[in-house]
Amino acid sequence: MPRGEPHRKRVFSYGEAAARLPEVQRLTEDAHRQVEALGPQPGQEADAVITEWAEGLLAKGLEVKGLWLVDFDNGSGYYCWQYPEPSLRHFHSYEDGFQGRMPIQ
Repeated sequence: MPRGEPHRKRVFSYGEAAARLPEVQRLTEDAHRQVEALGPQPGQEADAVITEWAEGLLAKGLEVKGLWLVDFDNGSGYYCWQYPEPSLRHFHSYEDGFQGRMPIQ
């Protein structure tokens, strides 16, 4: 997707979000490893890796809320995943953000 073009937001059921999580985990793990391999002061190379990671996820209708932090909009808030969590286990409202994360029952 070209830069500057708006990304389409998507609404995901829990099942849809959980089904997409393995790809999100793989992409995030790959980007994380690339950044780690750059050493303690990675600079612009790390910025490029992180930007590519974020844009790839945005193109899939996901929301990137921070470094290695991804939200799946569910229509009433977000299913929230942060690397390296093993599964999609948290939810937060639109208003509360990451600090308001609650376990999914």
